[in-house]
Amino acid sequence: MLLSNPNGGYSFLRGIGPYSAGVVAAPGFAIEHVRLSHAAPLELGFRFVDEHLRAAGRPRAALCAMALRSPAPFTFPGFDEFNARYVEALKSWDLFVDGVNPIARTNVAPEVNPPKEPSLYSFAYTVPALGPGGDFIVAGAGELPEGSLDPHDVVSGDIPAKARFVLSLMEARLHGLGASWPDVTVTNIYTIHDLPLDDLLARIGSAARHGLTWHYTRPPIVTIEFEMDLRGVARESVARQHTA
Repeated sequence: MLLSNPNGGYSFLRGIGPYSAGVVAAPGFAIEHVRLSHAAPLELGFRFVDEHLRAAGRPRAALCAMALRSPAPFTFPGFDEFNARYVEALKSWDLFVDGVNPIARTNVAPEVNPPKEPSLYSFAYTVPALGPGGDFIVAGAGELPEGSLDPHDVVSGDIPAKARFVLSLMEARLHGLGASWPDVTVTNIYTIHDLPLDDLLARIGSAARHGLTWHYTRPPIVTIEFEMDLRGVARESVARQHTA
């Protein structure tokens, strides 16, 4: 279900409590995606986003997506506990729309050099722009049916089977946002397992012209092994932070 967030300049696919399934820019807006040069602990990350939005002349409501990095995969109860804290941070910014979380999210655990605590890796927000809108971000998804965080629902099988399942989720979310594979500019894959490249490339079609970005990470929950997210945006940037 595509819901409007008029204060943010985008619409979103209803997801579950911690995140929406994806966002799409409204007419007259584009999505700016910003990757931090160094992942920042989440509290500092929210502060960085707030300062960035103010400098850009955009309200907090323009925030539409976040990508996080965690020290290690959570257990299902641990993931619930983390999500409760994360949701409270979003609510403190008054970002929910009629009680529904509009912010898309990816949260994964790097296998090499993980952060010491949950951290912000990137974020996205809307900016005024000429044109019909349509920039989009598809939230991260692993091999769980849409809307479920039940450990009994994790799809069994080998990595190619899990990848096919996740690709179907990506396609459904793309179509829900009014987009398709040719509109995708970035295809991110999150796993520590060998990629089933033939399956992936055949399924994403012309999106492969932009390549595949493989992040050597684990999905955020211990029993999930393969995750993807997508975006189709015209504006990408890297925010360089000062380090000691």
